[in-house]
Amino acid sequence: MKLLKASLAAALVGASALGLLTAAPAPTQAQGNVPIEVWALRDVVNAVQISPDGKHLLVHKVESREGDYILEIYRTDDLSKPLRRLAADPMEIISATWVSGTKIYGSAWQVIRKTVKGQEEDVRGYQSFFYDLEANKFSRVDGNFGLVNTLPKEPDHILVSTGTAVGDGTGSDPFARFRPRSYYKFDLNTGARTLVLRGSGKFPQATFDNDGNPRFTQSIDSVSNKLQFFYRKPGDGSWTQFLEYDLNDVKNVATVYTDIPGLVGLDPDNPNLGYFVNWAEGEDKAALFEFDFQTGKLGKKLFQDKDADVMGIQTHSIPGNDRMVAAIYPGAKMERHWFDEEEKALYQALEQQIPYAHQVSISSRSVDGRSMIVTNRGPRDPGSFWLVKDGKLAKLGSRNPLLNPETLADVEYIRYPARDGRIIPGYVTKPKGKGPFPLIVLPHGGPMVNEVITYDEWGQLLANQGYMVLQPQYRVTVGWGREHFLAGFGEYGKAMQDDKDDGALYLVKQGLVDPDRIAMFGWSYGGYAALIAASREPNIYQCTIAGAAVSNWPKLKAVWGRGRDSAVDQYWLNTAFGVNPVDEVAKVNIPLLMVHGDVDRRVLYYHFTDYKKAFEQTGKDGQFITLEGADHFYNTLMYTHQQQFFTKMLDYLANDCGPGGL
Repeated sequence: MKLLKASLAAALVGASALGLLTAAPAPTQAQGNVPIEVWALRDVVNAVQISPDGKHLLVHKVESREGDYILEIYRTDDLSKPLRRLAADPMEIISATWVSGTKIYGSAWQVIRKTVKGQEEDVRGYQSFFYDLEANKFSRVDGNFGLVNTLPKEPDHILVSTGTAVGDGTGSDPFARFRPRSYYKFDLNTGARTLVLRGSGKFPQATFDNDGNPRFTQSIDSVSNKLQFFYRKPGDGSWTQFLEYDLNDVKNVATVYTDIPGLVGLDPDNPNLGYFVNWAEGEDKAALFEFDFQTGKLGKKLFQDKDADVMGIQTHSIPGNDRMVAAIYPGAKMERHWFDEEEKALYQALEQQIPYAHQVSISSRSVDGRSMIVTNRGPRDPGSFWLVKDGKLAKLGSRNPLLNPETLADVEYIRYPARDGRIIPGYVTKPKGKGPFPLIVLPHGGPMVNEVITYDEWGQLLANQGYMVLQPQYRVTVGWGREHFLAGFGEYGKAMQDDKDDGALYLVKQGLVDPDRIAMFGWSYGGYAALIAASREPNIYQCTIAGAAVSNWPKLKAVWGRGRDSAVDQYWLNTAFGVNPVDEVAKVNIPLLMVHGDVDRRVLYYHFTDYKKAFEQTGKDGQFITLEGADHFYNTLMYTHQQQFFTKMLDYLANDCGPGGL
């Protein structure tokens, strides 16, 4: 497809009427410090999707600081006004997707309780729904189901499963894939559903093809303590085992706590061919292989990067065409190794025309290929949505339309040596002006997740205030090889902590950072790291900020450890969080700010209260802030939560972070 720059202005006529470009209450910020109220906004436009027939746009948006998300539907040939405006009061629509040319499937939530009683218990209730555009009718689905496959050969049916309407978005729960789900074929006309596959302890979940056939599953055998992988050929009624790992051998810990190995795709033209990611014998970086469903064996190696693990594949952008077009692996962003020259050329054309292009993706496309929604997200773009129709490219809106790209900071991908010689990848957000700068070390949560350069709201907020930000990919971070991952076990609060400190000291040596103006801020595991940093000696930090921090590992271990008896599980349970923050309060030697939501389901509120009680008994001076009604995850932090937190954090850094502030 040819994209015509000259037609851009014409294509924009009527686009602003969507309410996407002006959805927030003030004009775009000029270059300079951006007010906290702008950073605290929920994503103004959360999603835009084009219908499979290319005739309609679906927009998921919020219209006020404290309002609920709504849906708007537009005709693609008339963007001047919405055809439909849909809400779910008293619930809030949190996701929606086209499943045919006229039908939408989605989920809504509502707070139904005030407290969290147990681990992973949500204070919200969830409800699935579908909406018929022609009939202008909502229908409740009896239960909470996530969309698995639109079944392109059966336009009146979709495949759904229990327990997947909303995820935490972090990938930090390694056992999620072993929890049983049931799969149903759902009739979009009658609302009836038919059981396709019921998950069990032996075969908990499955990967399906576009015909609705289960093709792959994995499970942990509780008797033999083995991680086992199974496959089916189309039409098979039973599973065939093809791979297993002994979990009594701690060398296999990576197979449980990452998504490697795993099936990442199926060939739509050959039912006996799939794509599998695994580490080859004796190799450190996971590679992409063919998988033969006839023999149950791996075939040709298709791609392997020298520095990073293959994390998955990308399929063709036209719906229903699951042909593999690229392998995905981390680098400065999620990089693509292309197999399809046509899709590669399309992406290159989009990247040339979209301002500040970074992580460009085609999020939805019409079946005829003529229309598509393109997204971009990167250091100077909080997330933009673009319509391509009849060769014309038009911007529809932004996740934060008040942010001027010129106020945002560039981010650089670096690799630096830790004190033991290990090379650590990292990302540095550079504020305006000339250094040396004050530095915030911002370790990611998880910790067994992957992180690449994208638009990071916290990093940009801090850089806008003049702080340089380092996001270290410390050992145990996923995606940088099996050895890098395994090197973190037994090193929580130890070598993993050194990796963060060594990144800060590296930037000092480069002349970029003032050694007397360094702080750490983290959330979840990152909050744990901030608590550990507060008690280190000698200490390179002037203060730390611990958000949603794990502070009392033995309590959490008692819950997470139930029924996990293999050597691999015990190895992780007994080595993770080897330094327990609540036992270290007497060693704290710098100012500390601790922040926690009181309905956090992942890191329960007792981590905050236990640490606060122990800390105050020492007579030390710390600051403790509760975010009332806040959960652990980004999509549960409302405008008021972020405004309260950001206001306190910036004031703390400026005034209370060591003598004279940071």
